[in-house]
Amino acid sequence: MTKLKALLLASMTAMAVLPAQAAETITWWDFFTGGDGVRMKALINDFNKEHPDIQIQATSLEWGVPFYTKVRTAAAVGEGPDMMSYHLSRLPLAMNEKVLTEVTPADMEAAGLASGDFFDTVLKAATQDNKLYAVPFDIHSLVLYYNKSYLQGTEFLDAQGNLTGITDLASFERALQAAKDKGSAAPVTYATGDDGGVYRVFYTLLAQQGGQLISDSNEVLPGDSEAKAVKAVEIMTKWHENGWQPEQALYPASVALFTSGQSAFSLNGVWEVPTMKDLAASGKLGFEWGAVQVPALMGQKATWADSHAFALPVQGDRTMTPEKRKAVMTVIGWMEKNSVRWAEAGHIPAYKPVAESVEFKQMQPNATYASLAETAVFDPNSRIAGVASPVYDAAINIISPAIHGYMPAAEAVAQMKSDLQGLLN
Repeated sequence: MTKLKALLLASMTAMAVLPAQAAETITWWDFFTGGDGVRMKALINDFNKEHPDIQIQATSLEWGVPFYTKVRTAAAVGEGPDMMSYHLSRLPLAMNEKVLTEVTPADMEAAGLASGDFFDTVLKAATQDNKLYAVPFDIHSLVLYYNKSYLQGTEFLDAQGNLTGITDLASFERALQAAKDKGSAAPVTYATGDDGGVYRVFYTLLAQQGGQLISDSNEVLPGDSEAKAVKAVEIMTKWHENGWQPEQALYPASVALFTSGQSAFSLNGVWEVPTMKDLAASGKLGFEWGAVQVPALMGQKATWADSHAFALPVQGDRTMTPEKRKAVMTVIGWMEKNSVRWAEAGHIPAYKPVAESVEFKQMQPNATYASLAETAVFDPNSRIAGVASPVYDAAINIISPAIHGYMPAAEAVAQMKSDLQGLLN
């Protein structure tokens, strides 16, 4: 064999073992950090390994206003991703901004999904004008975390060490006082100095009274909802006055109060479950803990909730090819069917076959509060509601000062109603 033939043969052999180029590359944007980010990266890596013909190229961007501003700009000029994460609470604003494309029945079929596979609460939140604009991935909600050490020997811990006896506001407040008597610095902690923490607690207390923040006809606090909103603010103010909740706590401080053992209860999202599990596993948590659905403090079960979903952005004047669209829906279908791994971050799968699976039902504490999927209350269907919206601004600029004693509850609610209504008129 001549030297030239040997070189040619070696070159051809090397080319034969090179990996095939992916038929479709899917550009992906998300806003996941911390435990969520770790779990999503693992899911993406596993998808790519299993699908050499479809490869996800993922970019994580800053959560909140920066993410949604970039989406809006990218959609206008056609420089957005093929798919992205999206909060369902932002969907009404997305319709106003015209940044999302419809997820059609044919798309769902390509993903191997059906609308009946999802909880009604999230399906409703993902739908506008009877059209689906995002595929729900999870339900993440406010839950009640508890420190068992403060409840030992009280009526609020049963023989198995589970929270019990909190059936209304009065019993919850008895538990708060019992914890304070046992030395708890802040018997119930939440982010009293942040928009998200204040809004989620306020909205839960309002929803549990059957109140509406914004009606379908764009009326802010319609009917007797204003009085119910005042009641919610008065309750949060009482918790402050009695020394049951922290003073102007930013989110990290509110979490630290609970993880350091200074609080008996924490009203926070399911996304802190990994924090608690990791601390317990490392031996850095000095108490036993649990998490349950927020009790019906105000008469009915209802809890603030949102959903991470998958959405397909508008691409300026460009249209996605059928091949690319099918690949995107293949990604979404795979993510949904593997969402039990996403549930490890504390979330409840929006995809019912996973939520109802034996594997998920054995996952703790998720399975304990999974029933909230049926009673979750999403933000109003309004362009001024949702993550990083004027409603959240009102929580920090008006409600938070009120609960700290800087203005009467009725005055604060009246101002919030006037300001929000002005944005809708």
